[in-house]
Amino acid sequence: QVQLVESGGGLVQPGGSLRLSCAASGKIFSIYAMRWYRQAPGKQREWIATIINAGTTNTADSVKGRFTISRDNAKNTVYLQMNSLKPEDTAVYYCNAILTSTYEYWGQGTQVTVSS
Repeated sequence: QVQLVESGGGLVQPGGSLRLSCAASGKIFSIYAMRWYRQAPGKQREWIATIINAGTTNTADSVKGRFTISRDNAKNTVYLQMNSLKPEDTAVYYCNAILTSTYEYWGQGTQVTVSS
């Protein structure tokens, strides 16, 4: 159906930047929206950002002004540009796709660690 592969995570110092990628394959034309979530140790998974197929985006208050969701349709890829990173941004970041059928698919996650 749809496969999602996240990449771009790693270790970065506070104030640094990372760009996460989520490459989609399969029935990509069935995707209605894509989302980024994150889950920090000891916390529940939280929603970060959404982009729908019309191009509209929305970002959580906790990262607003620092994180930007975007897409490259030619590469079937959604990005999360993360700037001014803080230690509290440390988490596993997950890509999620919701299809027009209402079914959802998840990537495997990529670890982001913000530390000195």
